[in-house]
Amino acid sequence: MTTEAATRRMPGAPCWVSLLAHSLSATQEFYGALFGWEFRPGPQHFGPYARAFLDGREVAGVGELAPDRHLPVAWTTYLASDDADVTAEQIRCCGGTVGVGPLDADHDAGRMAIASDPQGAIFGIWQGRTMMGTTVTGEPGTPVWNELVTQETGAVSPFYEHVFGFEAEPAPADGTDPGPGSGSDSDSGSGSDYLMLRLKGHPVAGIHGVGNAPLRDRGPHWMTYFAVPDTEAAARRVSELGGQVLDPAHESAHGRAATVADSEGAVFTIVQQR
Repeated sequence: MTTEAATRRMPGAPCWVSLLAHSLSATQEFYGALFGWEFRPGPQHFGPYARAFLDGREVAGVGELAPDRHLPVAWTTYLASDDADVTAEQIRCCGGTVGVGPLDADHDAGRMAIASDPQGAIFGIWQGRTMMGTTVTGEPGTPVWNELVTQETGAVSPFYEHVFGFEAEPAPADGTDPGPGSGSDSDSGSGSDYLMLRLKGHPVAGIHGVGNAPLRDRGPHWMTYFAVPDTEAAARRVSELGGQVLDPAHESAHGRAATVADSEGAVFTIVQQR
């Protein structure tokens, strides 16, 4: 297990990402072609679900919405917890909402819940047992960063600090981008409203406040970043596979990044790390 993956085991750290799509087979085809993922059946609590593997190592989950649920598809970031029930109660006490769970997933794999922060951004909690979450990060085709995009960091950072124990620090004063990517939804720099979230000194996530800038039609949301070997090539591949390039490739402090959407509209960021 890589150091990055080990850091994701800390309570509060992003440990897993999962996507609910309208067509599981089409989504598997898209991400299989883009990242080289292979898929195996996972827990079926909410319908068909598969876990994605890269070279035999678990990296993400993909599920299928019920046909009568006409919801926009989106990636969900899961934050690690030692006790999902206690974390769910803390979320409620701090002004958040628990929409699903806590409940056991796939026998003894773990316990999970889906919640939203006081500004409406959806995230998951995962209490791992036999399945702890993403087993490899930092390599092409794996998640490398998670970032909350919201209106103002000050309106929501106390929630995450109190519930998950994050240490929130402002972005560097020199204007460098503290996350691995930038763009209209996640650009940070001089004069911007950006907080780095740390656990025991380790940077694990970010919060980017966009102020009065539009959040497209998504509202506050968690953004997932996946590593790629070549951002331009990966962006072209997204288009070839029926997706869209929303923010073209550009330089950031941690590499070359682009924000894209898959063939069903789920938004994520690809980044070629230095």
